[in-house]
Amino acid sequence: MSVTLEFLAGKPYPLGATLQNEGVNFAVFSAHATKIELCLFDASGHSEIARLAMLKGEEHVWHGFIKGAKAGMLYGFRAHGPYMPELGQRFNANKLLIDPYSKALHGEFRWSNLHSVELSEPLLNANFINNSDSASDTPKSKVVSLAKYTGQKPHIPWSKTVIYECHVKGATARHPGITPQKQGTFLGLSEPAFITHLKSLGVTTIELLPCHHFISERFLTDKGLKNYWGYNTLSFFAPHSDYLVNDNIAEFQTMVSRFHQAGIEVILDVVYNHTAEGNHLGPTLSWRGLDNLTYYRLDTANPRHYINDTGCGNTININHPRVLQLILDSLRYWVEVMGVDGFRFDLAPILGRQYSGFKSRHAFFQSINQDPILSQVKLIAEPWDIGPGGYQLGGFPIAWREWNDKYRDTMRRFWRGDLGLLPEFAQRLHGSNDLFEHNGRGPLASINFITAHDGFTLADLVMYQDKHNLQNGENNQDGHSENLSANYGVEGPSEDVQINALRLRQQKNFLLTLILSQGVPMFAAGSELGHTQQGNNNAYCQDNEINWLNFKESTVCNELSPFIRKLIELRERFFVYKKLNYLHHNDVDFHLTWLSTSGIAMTAEDWTNHQNQQLGYFIEPRAHIKSQEVLLVLFNASDKTQFFTLPTRQNIKQWQLCLTTLAVNESHTHYSSSDIIAVAAKSCWILSAVIQETPHGTL
Repeated sequence: MSVTLEFLAGKPYPLGATLQNEGVNFAVFSAHATKIELCLFDASGHSEIARLAMLKGEEHVWHGFIKGAKAGMLYGFRAHGPYMPELGQRFNANKLLIDPYSKALHGEFRWSNLHSVELSEPLLNANFINNSDSASDTPKSKVVSLAKYTGQKPHIPWSKTVIYECHVKGATARHPGITPQKQGTFLGLSEPAFITHLKSLGVTTIELLPCHHFISERFLTDKGLKNYWGYNTLSFFAPHSDYLVNDNIAEFQTMVSRFHQAGIEVILDVVYNHTAEGNHLGPTLSWRGLDNLTYYRLDTANPRHYINDTGCGNTININHPRVLQLILDSLRYWVEVMGVDGFRFDLAPILGRQYSGFKSRHAFFQSINQDPILSQVKLIAEPWDIGPGGYQLGGFPIAWREWNDKYRDTMRRFWRGDLGLLPEFAQRLHGSNDLFEHNGRGPLASINFITAHDGFTLADLVMYQDKHNLQNGENNQDGHSENLSANYGVEGPSEDVQINALRLRQQKNFLLTLILSQGVPMFAAGSELGHTQQGNNNAYCQDNEINWLNFKESTVCNELSPFIRKLIELRERFFVYKKLNYLHHNDVDFHLTWLSTSGIAMTAEDWTNHQNQQLGYFIEPRAHIKSQEVLLVLFNASDKTQFFTLPTRQNIKQWQLCLTTLAVNESHTHYSSSDIIAVAAKSCWILSAVIQETPHGTL
């Protein structure tokens, strides 16, 4: 079936499908295509009703205008040109292509050989060209129009930020307080029951795992598994359709608005380093078919193959100005139209890698820095990938924050009981100045975390010595083998009361250390619930109860949720956590002393004592600080009770116990200066005192 439409030349800007008063303008970039057709489909998406040859305008932008077209129109592209993979050219007009700027997708993606141009040798000869039409198994781009976000954003400063890393589906898939049809969706995530939970914890910012539309890899679907995490992007603009209730992308906007009304920011985990098209045998879905040479980094020695700095088959060629534009346009769309407050960039070194290596002054960083929209949002880097020079912790520009895996590993090892870690433990607690201070950044450049989506949960960190990933179907070969974890005598769940008490205390030790460290704390969803993945430390393909949080009341939940809330309240209470610069010995605002168990400043001998596993963290405000409250945190990572002498100060008469990680609160909550207290094995104490002689002047 075909229809007659009035098809005009249109304009080359903006890229994508743009709804206008009299119709829809279409524009797409391809420097190497010889012809591009705009293909229209009926409302079901099953029947192609028209093919319209687009005009190639200036700067390699193909465009056209359909008079009378309206929102809801379904379309795709077919790109003609040479198929010479040995030269990096992979055109095949039989493959329907998704618009890289598509704001919504219609229809399910289905894996089949229809998407592959070059089939693997076990199926067919490698030189065979598969000319089957792929339209039946490819989602269609959909014309939509969504007004810019107008809600009031919270604008929470980094000094007050507490991040909750969360999966859209897993957070509410079995939440008893969420309407069943909304469980596991954007709307479900923003229902009062879940927002109230976040507010009860004291969370300021929710960081969502990928929300861009994604698909599962074929090797997973062949095993009956799914890509649950979502790091396999099919569209940089369209929200993931499985998270929509009524197939309406405005639901994402609604979710953001509800979070903002509750004073909670929304950060998106975004994947601009690779796409779902995979390696040279992968499907042709969009970018590969439009202009493979432009969108991807190819092996210069053999352009048939892709540079694979991501470990996912391909790498985006951000060094090309049009690809850079695509990513920047996507980021601005999610800020201006969808309303988000910032981004966490997966495998971020790729975004700063030139052909000569990673550069902190890459055009990507420069572009964001001068952009009036993007320069004002929160920017977080995952500062590593598997490419050359891929570990760049501390190497990002001054406006960026970075996931700090050195913090994670040091804290895990310290509380596990590893020896000789005291100096590095103190440095990580202090904000990792060795990593970030070199270019003028302060402790808030460090995103501190103990656990995240990747790896053990907090509960599993103290319950499993080894990974248990057999359900992933890779013979337990996937995932990290060294998790810096401990099971304390039993692998997995235990009926032993003492083991369970120690495990709970260790979870509290991790949480206390995390929230009272200098830097920005981030904890993974479920940490407050004792969520277990049954020892699976790479649960990326488990769309089931391994990942879905269980909100039923439990002893662990009753213990950990209020504990987190108290810790966040303490963090808000002490002015030192609002400090933007590193706290050094000559600081004008605070005096920091690292204390030995004797209640006096640590000596060089104390620091170099390989067996030492105890430390006091003593912060005293200078005279001009408004709040004259002293903070003292005592850490004991050893297996024995240790006796600490409280520091003696003339202006401190009494210490008050704020919180401990012991299962039972101490009945004795007030201590005198120089008292000796017993800090149990594997535990922390937080004490405070008010300076008696309050000087004049405030900060």
